[in-house]
Amino acid sequence: MTKDSRNLYLAIGLSCLVIVGWSYFFAPKPDRARQFAQQQAQTAPGAAPSSSPSAAGAPQDAVSRDLSALDAAAPQTRAEALADSPRVKIETPAIFGSLALKGARIDDVALKAYRETVDPDSPNIVLLSPPGAPDAYYAEAGFLSDAGAALALPRADTLWRADRDTLTPQTPVTLSYDNGEGLVFHRQIAVDERYMFTIRDSVENKSDKPVTLAPYALVARHGLPKTVNYSVLHEGFVGVIGDGGVEEIKYDKIEKEDHAAKTLSGVGGWLGFTDKYWAAAVIPDQKETIEARFSAGLTGPIKSYRADFVGPAQVISPGASSEATSRLFAGAKEVHTLDAYQADLGIKKFELLIDWGWFYFITRPMFQLLHFLYTLTGNFGVAILIATVIVKGLFFPLASKSYLSMAKMKAVAPQIAAIRDKYPEDKMKQQQETMALYKREKINPVSGCLPMLIQIPVFFALYKVLFVTIEMRHAPFFGWIKDLSAPDPTNIFNLFGLLPFDPTQIPMIGHFLALGVWPLIMGVTMFVQMKANPEPADPTQKQIFTWMPVIFTFTLGGFPSGLVIYWAWNNTLSVAQQTLIMKRAGVKIELFDNIAGMFRKKATS
Repeated sequence: MTKDSRNLYLAIGLSCLVIVGWSYFFAPKPDRARQFAQQQAQTAPGAAPSSSPSAAGAPQDAVSRDLSALDAAAPQTRAEALADSPRVKIETPAIFGSLALKGARIDDVALKAYRETVDPDSPNIVLLSPPGAPDAYYAEAGFLSDAGAALALPRADTLWRADRDTLTPQTPVTLSYDNGEGLVFHRQIAVDERYMFTIRDSVENKSDKPVTLAPYALVARHGLPKTVNYSVLHEGFVGVIGDGGVEEIKYDKIEKEDHAAKTLSGVGGWLGFTDKYWAAAVIPDQKETIEARFSAGLTGPIKSYRADFVGPAQVISPGASSEATSRLFAGAKEVHTLDAYQADLGIKKFELLIDWGWFYFITRPMFQLLHFLYTLTGNFGVAILIATVIVKGLFFPLASKSYLSMAKMKAVAPQIAAIRDKYPEDKMKQQQETMALYKREKINPVSGCLPMLIQIPVFFALYKVLFVTIEMRHAPFFGWIKDLSAPDPTNIFNLFGLLPFDPTQIPMIGHFLALGVWPLIMGVTMFVQMKANPEPADPTQKQIFTWMPVIFTFTLGGFPSGLVIYWAWNNTLSVAQQTLIMKRAGVKIELFDNIAGMFRKKATS
C-alpha cells in the first residue's frame, strides 16, 4: 500500500467513524394480565404469589400486572398529586422530597446539587414523582400473597401511620399498618447521605392460621420517558441479575419481547431505569434468589414501564413474624458514589449503572485519569489538556518512528515517481517495485497510520466520558464555555449571538450548523496539521485532504465542547511534535510551502 493510498483509506475510515459516532436518533401474557387485574382489585399493590418461588413464575406474575384504576386517575399537576396523600418529609445533604403515607411509596425525590441548567437559580432536578403527576416515577415494596389466599394486604390506597414526620440519615421512619385480620405490617425506611434508601419490611402473624408471603420491590414509570436518543448512550431498563452481565433494554424494544416482558432469575443483583445522568434501581438482598422482570403495560390510557423483583416466599406461622430487606437507589450516577455502594454494600456490578460501553477498559481509565487531574487543577477542561499531553508523551516513541518513516518516504518520492513513469500502464509492477524500494530503504509504509489509529480510541473514550459521566455535566472551562459536556454555545451563523435566532433549530441540517468559536479553532488546527504533511500526488486524494478540515469542522461542531477542545489541542501538539521530529531528522517542513502553494495556484488560475 502506497502512502497516498494509505492516507486515502485512513481519511475515509476516520470520517466514517466520526459520522457514525455522531449518529443522532430522534426520532404480560393475556391470562396473566387477567390474574393481575383481579388480584389488584383485591390486594393492590400485590397479587398472589405461589408458595414456591420457582413455581411457574407465579410470584413474578403478581408484580407484572397493570397498575389498576387506583393509579390511573385523571391527570393532575405534580403539586396536586403530592397533595393527595399525607407525607413524611425527606431531608438529606443530597436530596429532598417526601414519601407518601398513602401506599407507603417513595415518590417524591429532587436532587440538591443538580439543576436543570448552568444557571444556579434554575430549578433542581426532580427525579421521582407520584402517580397522577406528569411523568410519574416512583418505587414501592411490600409482600405478595399466595395465589389462592384472600388476604387483606396493604393496597395502593392504604393509609399507613408514621412514627415521625421527617426522614433524615440520622432518623429512620417506621410506618405501620394493621389489616384488622391478624396481620400487622411494619416498614422501616432509612436513607444515607447520598441516594440510597434501605427498606425493612416485616409482618407479624397474630392470626390462628399460617400465611405465605413473598417480598417484592419495584420501580415504575408512567408515560414514555424523554430520552436524548443517542446511539452511544443507553437509556431505559437496566440491571444485573445473578452472575450475568448487564441487561439493557430500550423502552421501544421491551414491547418486542415475548408478552412485552423479559424475565430473569438469579442470586442478588439490581434492576431499574437509567437516564443519561440519573437512575432509580431496586436492590434485593444480595444472597437471596429472586425472579426479576422488565415489563411494559398500560396505566389507564398511558403506557407504563416497570422493573421489579420477587423474593422467595415464606410461610409465617401463627405468632411468628417475617422480615425482608431491600434497597432503592434514586439519584445521580456519580462514579465514585456507585463504586462505594458496590464495595460497601456488595452490590454486584453496580458501577455498570453508568453506560461505559463495550470499550470499558479504555473509557473507565480515561475517566479516572481526568478525575485525578481535576482534583489537582480544579478544572476538567485543564484536565483534558493535561491528559492529552500525557497520552502524547506516552506514545512519543511510536509517533517519532512514524514521522521518521514519513520523512524517509518523502526522500524516496522521486524514485517512486520514476517507477510510475517507467511502468505507466502496469499497476502491479508499480506496486511490486515500490514495495521492493521500501524494503531496501527499511521503510514501513503503514507506520504513518499509527498516530491516528492511536488517536481513534482516545477520541472515542473521551467522547464517551464527556457524554455519559455526570461529573462532566455543567463543568466549566474558561470564558464562554460553561459546560464541557455541551456544544460550544457560540455560533458563526448568527454572528455569535448578534442575530436573534438559533441556527441549530433548522430542521434536518440544524445539528451541522453548531459552528462556534472552538469548532472553528479546531478546523484551523486540523487544516494546519494537514498542510504540515507532504501533499498527495493524486488529485483526488489531494481534494479529500483539502476538504477534510471543513467536513470535520461542521461534523464536530455539535459535539461536546470538551471533545472539540481536545481535538484542537491534540492537533496543535501533533504539529509541534511533527515539526520537532522532522527538524531533528533534517527534513524540510512542508507547512509553509503547502500553504503558500495554495495562494500561488489561486493567483495563476
